[in-house]
Amino acid sequence: MYSASIKKFLEHFNLENILPEINLDGRVINRKEVNRPALQLTGFYERFDNDRVQIIGRVEHSYLLTLDPEQRRQAICHLFEYHIPCLIICKNLEVFPEMLYYGRKYGIPIFRSKDTTTNFVAELIAWLHNELAERETIHGVLLDIYGEGVLITGDSGIGKSETALELIKRGHRLIADDAVEIKKIADRTLVGTCPELIRYLIELRGIGIINVKELFGVGAVKLKKTIDLVIRLEMWDGTPGTYDRIGLDEEYIDILGNKVLCNTIPIRPGRNVAVICESAAITNRQKKMGTNTAKELEQRILASMQKSEE
Repeated sequence: MYSASIKKFLEHFNLENILPEINLDGRVINRKEVNRPALQLTGFYERFDNDRVQIIGRVEHSYLLTLDPEQRRQAICHLFEYHIPCLIICKNLEVFPEMLYYGRKYGIPIFRSKDTTTNFVAELIAWLHNELAERETIHGVLLDIYGEGVLITGDSGIGKSETALELIKRGHRLIADDAVEIKKIADRTLVGTCPELIRYLIELRGIGIINVKELFGVGAVKLKKTIDLVIRLEMWDGTPGTYDRIGLDEEYIDILGNKVLCNTIPIRPGRNVAVICESAAITNRQKKMGTNTAKELEQRILASMQKSEE
């Protein structure tokens, strides 16, 4: 279970803190979802998720305006009694005095945003999915190669960092070396980043640590990238028939429950691994655009066999 700091949330969205006297230290958000408490303000609290961020938009605010003072007080009091994480009022709408009173009474932060409710909710959900995403750290190198996020894995010392350096020299961008932090921000989307401690750094055996950003410029690095392809490097033992030579059989690797296409590349002296990685990235991109060379070759062979039979 991951959490997002309310202080960080407040700063990220540049919200107005209506009750600055409430201490935000240690306050966190634990749910990716948000709630607009329109039904709750009418008194319906069955299946109410009180651990979600509560957002007041034009509809909820207009409803509260239709109530007499006592009804409004009871509606707001009941909402705050559930100890919600925080209350956010959009479109710079008026903050009711009852909200201030019960916010102080129950120690619940109240924020206000200038954004429209729809835009704010969309941005907040995206931010929460990123902050609270399921994650794991994988030993490898992540690069942006021709727009494809390529994660290079393999045993320690097999040449991942050296391959990454060659790819950077060829104009591609580094996201992470050695430790790749992967977040599952959606059912089909994995995003890789680098821990801040080692960001932009590559370790080269015999040389030491180099700073890619300083050596090659800001155009050689990137903060994050979706993972589209995994390339696994392994030493070739010379056994024939071990590796796919046509490309019809696709291999996948499971990362956080998502299946990612994986190409296993045998390593031996004289092979240009950087060029192979580029070719794998371009091939994967072609497949997304509807071009599969291996299947086209298979169709040619089948067509040729049919003609021979005729």
